[in-house]
Amino acid sequence: MSGTIVVGVDGSAASHEALRWAAQEAGLRGAQLVAVHAWAYVPAAPIGDPGMMAMPTVDLPGYLEAEREAASADFDAAIADAVNTESANVVELERLLVEGDPGEVLVSQSAEADLVVVGSHGRSGFKAALLGSVSRYVVDRAECPVVVVKASG
Repeated sequence: MSGTIVVGVDGSAASHEALRWAAQEAGLRGAQLVAVHAWAYVPAAPIGDPGMMAMPTVDLPGYLEAEREAASADFDAAIADAVNTESANVVELERLLVEGDPGEVLVSQSAEADLVVVGSHGRSGFKAALLGSVSRYVVDRAECPVVVVKASG
């Protein structure tokens, strides 16, 4: 068996568990593992009178690069923590750092994947509706099978 397994990584305990599970599964299948970390820049609301747009006091391209570098560092740390010797038989690990909505990025990646793995914080009801759910979004829209790994604890 071979193919491609895509796993969403956001630095949370749930995504660390998903990454561990996906790495083990990729090793068993002889599959390529694609770890995806999606990040988005959300500008602060302008301060000032209604109808007036405040001018940024920072270098926006520099700020975006700093955000990307921070996301990359978090991504590296998550991979180093989750993919250890027990999953050393992974055939190939590709890192994919993408600016965009996590759910949309993972659904896009599902078009070329054999399996998508996501973590779940286990929220339900009002909290899930209020905070949204990347795992639910991916399960509803992915073009391949999806495994949802719930965080232990």
